[in-house]
Amino acid sequence: MRKIIISHPTGNANVRATTNYFAQVDILANYHTTIALFNNDPLDRLGKIQYLSEIKRRRYDQIIKLFTITHPFREFARLLLSKTRFRNLIQNEHSFFSIDSVYKNLDKSVAKSLRRSLASGPKSVYAYDDGALFSFREAKRLGIPCLFDLPTGHWRAAKRLLEVERERWPDWIATMPSYKDSPEKLANKDEELSLADQIFVASQFTAQTLHEFPGLLAPVHVIPYGFPPVCTPKTYWDTFDKNKLKLLFVGKLSQQKGIADLFAAVEGLTKQVTLTVVGNKVTNDCPALDKALLRHKWIPSLPHPEILQLMREHDVLVFPSLFDGFGLVITEAMSQGTPVIASNRCAGPDLIEHGQNGWLVEAASIQSLRTAIENLLSDPKQIGKAGKAALETARKRPWAVYGRELVEAIESKYIAKPIL
Repeated sequence: MRKIIISHPTGNANVRATTNYFAQVDILANYHTTIALFNNDPLDRLGKIQYLSEIKRRRYDQIIKLFTITHPFREFARLLLSKTRFRNLIQNEHSFFSIDSVYKNLDKSVAKSLRRSLASGPKSVYAYDDGALFSFREAKRLGIPCLFDLPTGHWRAAKRLLEVERERWPDWIATMPSYKDSPEKLANKDEELSLADQIFVASQFTAQTLHEFPGLLAPVHVIPYGFPPVCTPKTYWDTFDKNKLKLLFVGKLSQQKGIADLFAAVEGLTKQVTLTVVGNKVTNDCPALDKALLRHKWIPSLPHPEILQLMREHDVLVFPSLFDGFGLVITEAMSQGTPVIASNRCAGPDLIEHGQNGWLVEAASIQSLRTAIENLLSDPKQIGKAGKAALETARKRPWAVYGRELVEAIESKYIAKPIL
């Protein structure tokens, strides 16, 4: 099997799992990213600086250190500017230090390195949405296979499904910045897809959105992400006579995540329910969001270990997303024994068996969400049953299973087929 070059600017949980597994089975050629921290690294000290504390999230396992190539300049500048009054310099898609420019710059750097990489043997390029265009163009010129990972649904489906929010929740549109993507960026997304030799997605929902692509596509593999290590079993309440049902939401405070629907669903249930919301605002220009947050407990940000602990302390995680390629908070909560109410527009249907290890609701339906919450209030014993089942679901699918299935899918492209 060819060795694989991976690139991603920030290294999400799925990216880390992929690079780790590829290194373990000796198929990782290089991993290109912006900032990478390893144990006993000088960058560790920089993480103690307030303006650069974000880089502590860029810590990787030692197994990939020798394979990692960093391109840090623009990302360091972006992180610094995001903490100052000059953050407007990073908000425009075409700004030199915007996240779009960070993705594009890394992609171009990978493209330049491809010819040199061929000296040590055949390679494949594995890249992600918005960061694959230039490396894929060069790979095609050099005859290098292109492996494309689409973490979220196709943009045409997003536009169709989210456009109705302008009528449903006009006061919340400011929380949905994806409407600002330029025609150039959308065209680039299409070209990335068209150049791919294999496409990998993490949910059936994402795969379904690709039916709206106006052309032929390479084979699409649906491989759900893995779960974090499971915790020890937790205690569940059999009744809420003296306690309230503790609901938790974790994610960006955007109507794309269904946050307005969640606030509406718990309206009038405050004597029976508490809602804790963890997540940063995507805008400071949404009075409707500000007003809703005043009625509940809001935590703008927490370190990841503290989020997992908070999940353990709550009864149910609610994830009513209107458009999500996966939803890592689902697997995180389930690994803590906390069952999830999830919409049908994420990985919920791939991970949750309704009424067994969690509950599924119809996206963009306040009534469906409210009914699910009321059912738990009327029969709280099902929370413990679902929580224990969620823990077992997580135990059976660690990240290593995801890595193995991903490698098997990639290998299937190169295994010789018998001549009939």
